[in-house]
Amino acid sequence: MKPIIFLCTFALAIGAAENPITLNTQQRTKLLELIKNDKDAKARFDNLKRAADKVLNDSPNPIRVIQGEGKLKTDPVAIKTRESLGDMRKMYFLAYTFAATGDTQYADKAREFIVAWSQQNMPTGNPIDETTLDDLFFAFDLTQSRFSNAEKKMAQTWLRKVADTQIAIGLMHARKGDGTSKNNWQSHRIKIVGLIGYTLSEKKYIDYAVEGFKRQIELNLRPDGSSIDFHERDALHYHCYDVEPLLELSIAANNNGTNLYTYKSKSGASLEKSVKFLLPFCNGEKKHPEFVKSTVAFDRKRAESGDENYKAGHLFDPKKGGHSLELAAAFDKNLSEVYCQATGRTVSNHPSWQFVLNAVRDK
Repeated sequence: MKPIIFLCTFALAIGAAENPITLNTQQRTKLLELIKNDKDAKARFDNLKRAADKVLNDSPNPIRVIQGEGKLKTDPVAIKTRESLGDMRKMYFLAYTFAATGDTQYADKAREFIVAWSQQNMPTGNPIDETTLDDLFFAFDLTQSRFSNAEKKMAQTWLRKVADTQIAIGLMHARKGDGTSKNNWQSHRIKIVGLIGYTLSEKKYIDYAVEGFKRQIELNLRPDGSSIDFHERDALHYHCYDVEPLLELSIAANNNGTNLYTYKSKSGASLEKSVKFLLPFCNGEKKHPEFVKSTVAFDRKRAESGDENYKAGHLFDPKKGGHSLELAAAFDKNLSEVYCQATGRTVSNHPSWQFVLNAVRDK
């Protein structure tokens, strides 16, 4: 009986929301049990906790404006942005360690980072830059019980500003008939707004994201599973970049009772089909030379700068599909084997932390 009492007390102490983008009370309890009883899950958590422990004495490094999109890796502004964005993983490690332990030192450190970003960052509405804020959204979702009313209000106000700016800039691009209104930019935009919507439980943002998702499936994805981005860039790199935000949104929506993963457009396209399109390139059945016929000049510019990831003709590395696969495994457990094959990991119950989260969300 004592363990049950402990688990219930633990769940109440961390104050989980019932329909979050991360884990609800029942799922947090399940996470604790899984880490305790499954050696693979414990190993994944131990890695995460070690990373959290390393940053407990770090200070936040927020940046006023995130600027990475359209810039070469060697650009000083892009370098400064990357340095600041190191905060995102720190918040993620801290928040999930708190979720699995209830130790408030991790939540309080995550809160320090979130408050600093809420105070300093100015949203621009660029979805490629601001897609990097995911981990902050997850961290706030997991730790907001440790915020004062004033801190929570400030963070929520900033989150609304991020979402409102995304919507406004997206509408402007759509009115101009800009291609970014249906390529990977839009996938990232609706994910950002959707994660914020579910975090704040605000219907206008949720509706925007769900309706935008369905429109994106129709406009961006094809019935054979390929994407506009794959054809424009001739790169599976961009196919993954297109479907990953849609998968993140689908996981959050599914946690709130809405199934987007298997949704089919009138043409027969679906996110599920676009994940399956990737599989033969991850399990070794097919190979694809990347960027050979890309129609985007910036891809060539990056290659010319020495960035090997954009060099025309290099073969797609199956490892690059790993994140898409581990996210999609939230809906299809059979993808675990392909994930391990693509990433070179030993087949196990939970080959990455994402698989642990998938397991505790499984109904």
